[in-house]
Amino acid sequence: MEQLLTANVATNLYWLGRYLERTEETLYEINKAYDAIIDIDKDAGVKLYKKFNIDLEYTNASDFLDKAIRGVHDANIVNIITQARENTIICRTHIDFEAFGEIIELHTLLQRISKSPLPIDYKDIDLILSLISEIWGAHTKRGHRKSSDYFFKLGKLAEEVDLRLRFDRNKSVTEAIIKDINIILNLLNPDAGLQLLSYDEEDDIMESINTVMKKLIIED
Repeated sequence: MEQLLTANVATNLYWLGRYLERTEETLYEINKAYDAIIDIDKDAGVKLYKKFNIDLEYTNASDFLDKAIRGVHDANIVNIITQARENTIICRTHIDFEAFGEIIELHTLLQRISKSPLPIDYKDIDLILSLISEIWGAHTKRGHRKSSDYFFKLGKLAEEVDLRLRFDRNKSVTEAIIKDINIILNLLNPDAGLQLLSYDEEDDIMESINTVMKKLIIED
């Protein structure tokens, strides 16, 4: 029999998915900005962090990497993964054992990086991305889906939508993700009628997602 989720556990699973997706996608954008700073646009990092409502200052490409990963701001990668670790501890009995170990390893790696006097190494970023990929892989390999898996997945999808809106990415793909969210909402609570409207019908997609999630967790 499936173990029932408390509202606290469901919330932490959801935010774990969001934080991991945020870290992964932000690192890809950091890599692109880093290359652009070197080759064509020294302000590429400034423009990137404007999308997170952060005024990031740096002197060169290497300093940009340092500020992006462990600088003093809300989108600091070290802080995001620290939050993910806290989520993981709270809902550890509902997480795949392999994925749990990789999240702890990821947090340990970021703590080492945050305290190191050495410049950020590009290989460290590759290792972070590799660990996150393995976490998603461990989740995907699970056979029978449980409620915990769906809340974790909802977090990932919600963050995808958020980032796609921030970076003004292809609307049709965002619409497809919204449909995937609606499918999971129906699976988790088919009687609640919790659904998002289409991309063009929603005035504020992320506000709607936040509202639906609050209702789902309370009613579920």
